[in-house]
Amino acid sequence: MKLQTLVPILPLPVTLSLQDKVTVLGSCFADAVGSRLAEWGWDASVNPFGTLFNPVSVCNSAARMDSGIPFTEADCVEMGAGAGRIGSFSHHTSFARPTPEAFLANANAVLEVASARWKASNRVLITLGTAWVYRHKESGEVVANCLKRPAGEFSRECLSVPQVTALLTSLVKRHAEKSFIFTVSPIRHLQDGAHANQLSKATLLLALEAVCAAFPERTAYFPAYEIVLDELRDYRFYAEDMLHPSAQAEDYIFERFIDAVLPPAQRSDLEARRKALLASRHRPLH
Repeated sequence: MKLQTLVPILPLPVTLSLQDKVTVLGSCFADAVGSRLAEWGWDASVNPFGTLFNPVSVCNSAARMDSGIPFTEADCVEMGAGAGRIGSFSHHTSFARPTPEAFLANANAVLEVASARWKASNRVLITLGTAWVYRHKESGEVVANCLKRPAGEFSRECLSVPQVTALLTSLVKRHAEKSFIFTVSPIRHLQDGAHANQLSKATLLLALEAVCAAFPERTAYFPAYEIVLDELRDYRFYAEDMLHPSAQAEDYIFERFIDAVLPPAQRSDLEARRKALLASRHRPLH
């Protein structure tokens, strides 16, 4: 008996060899995949601005790494809710520090390294989480994170399919030296509402379909979203919040991903790395 609806995945048109240099950008699912790539020995730069959820913030981070322009005091924003920390609308809250000087020192040190690695990378893995964005009313800027500031400072809008398509098309066009693998995060953004979350995911899926059709040799789509919804449609594959995939589910999706992108000639090399990784984790009982 078949007790699952398997999602068939043919080898992707964009491969990921052990020699490739990878930049991973996007949602917390990108963190999960990127950390495993780094752990398994890939040269991978993972979310140098912290977790990013929407396409505008992902593309803005790529533009910042292109320019390498340092962050300044004008970028510093005091977090709300009495946090007593300083961050920026370009970063995840994990970058927040007690003072502007500490924030800028860390953010610019990370940017310098990330910019060099981005320019050297030939593969980019992008995971999009949501088409919903928050725009800071005073500056008009779409923010990567609201930093716990009062809700009245922001307006909320859902990007359209043409908007997302244009953003990602421009990113791919500007970087002819890179190939892109896109995924849609399987994590549900239920704070947007169940129906709004589905509209958001549909927007991302339609936009990525258009981008991959326009650049068939340099772009590919990996169906992480579909694997969770169809193959792993059981809450035992979710974390305690019932929204994020469990570590076991992430491991399974990562294995499916590697099967789809790794050149067959390198499978024995990867298996050797896997065994070395397991051996390094072994701790004798006595």
